[in-house]
Amino acid sequence: MFLGLTNKKNRCWRWMGMCLLMALSVGVNETARAGHLEDLMLEKGQITIDEWVELKAEEERRESKKLEESRSVGDTPITAKWYEKISVRGYTQIRWNRLGQPNGALVSNQGDRSIGDNNGFFLRRARLVLSGQPHERLFIYLQPDFASGINDTTGGFVQIRDWYADIFLTENKEWRIRAGQSKVPYGFENMQSSQNRLALDRNDALNSAVVNERDFGFFLYYAPTHVRARFRKLVESGLKGSGDYGMLGVGVYNGQTANRVELNDNKHVIVRAAYPFEFSNGQIVELGASAYHGKFVISKTSIVPEGGGAPITPAGPTTFLDERVGAYFMIYPQPFGLQGEYTFGHGPRLSEDRRSISTRPLHGGYIQAMYNYKCPAYCLSVWPFIRYQEYLGGRKHEANAPSQRVRELEIGAELQINPNLELTASYSWTDRTSSVATGPEPYKSQAGNLIRFQLQFNY
Repeated sequence: MFLGLTNKKNRCWRWMGMCLLMALSVGVNETARAGHLEDLMLEKGQITIDEWVELKAEEERRESKKLEESRSVGDTPITAKWYEKISVRGYTQIRWNRLGQPNGALVSNQGDRSIGDNNGFFLRRARLVLSGQPHERLFIYLQPDFASGINDTTGGFVQIRDWYADIFLTENKEWRIRAGQSKVPYGFENMQSSQNRLALDRNDALNSAVVNERDFGFFLYYAPTHVRARFRKLVESGLKGSGDYGMLGVGVYNGQTANRVELNDNKHVIVRAAYPFEFSNGQIVELGASAYHGKFVISKTSIVPEGGGAPITPAGPTTFLDERVGAYFMIYPQPFGLQGEYTFGHGPRLSEDRRSISTRPLHGGYIQAMYNYKCPAYCLSVWPFIRYQEYLGGRKHEANAPSQRVRELEIGAELQINPNLELTASYSWTDRTSSVATGPEPYKSQAGNLIRFQLQFNY
């Protein structure tokens, strides 16, 4: 009796084993057929060799995508979540400025507001960047700044710098739309991150077009794959590149600049073209040009007119034509580099007697020489530089759009101690008009010397 039961159990196990073996065989055969079907079709002449190559490449892409988007815990596959594709990085800049003359009159509302008397150590920037690609056709970039100031006496205020998405229109990512608050593609130094820039502040001429370099809008960028790779190389190699803002770009944006509400129905329109030429000896030279057009709304306040008297509010409208054209060149430091920009156009500007505001011409630019000196024995890099800048035009972002005249020479050097730590020292000879509208001497002409230090750490 037990023998019969045993034989029945054995037969049952044999049948189960045969079924399992058949299932595994079918699975293996299906995989083999999926992997070798194109081989059989090629052998029988049903497809060409070019079609066979395309099918193989498509199969490899599918397999690669599966490996990238999934991992496993034990025997259970887990698909990567979108937040696992987000990276976090940032940088911080700490400054100390010291006037080279005792009167302490020199100030700079456009650049470093810590310039002047009775100032100590200053947190210039404290940036935290979150970026990533949650989808193959979508890239996000979020950058708040924790070193902004509510006014001249209160700092440490969190403010949005960048908050945008790149929407890729093609699979090769050559065409994309950037939507949100981002840098307005005007010039070179405006595009260049302060993390990479040598001079401690951006030049007045180009930066006066877009304060904080950013605004809310939509920008269409195009660049071939090899050009995008070259833009990326110029940043990652430490050659002080400006980043990838396309070989060609066109956009529409509010025009009142970042974190400021729009004050009219008119939108600014901008176009930009740039190309990094690479020569046979490895030297890269980038050329570019940009232009924008729109209407800008200024603010007004009462001021003392030229020659004294009771305070008045300057006559004239509050909405003005705002248009500029700019061009630049960049000979990347390999090891010697030369960089220059120039802009001209029209914008609001206060008259010399401070009684009226009208649309007037503006122009200015800068030229900068630099050297990339590497010291392998100590794993250090030293970047000496010298820059001269001029600007004559209005300060549309300040109340009454005051007339500004700037002439400044700056000499300095950046010491890269390691990839995460930099120290910059500079000395400036400055002659500029103040954009301060209050006090007994508004818009006073200032001249002086300035010693500056900056410690930057990247993480």
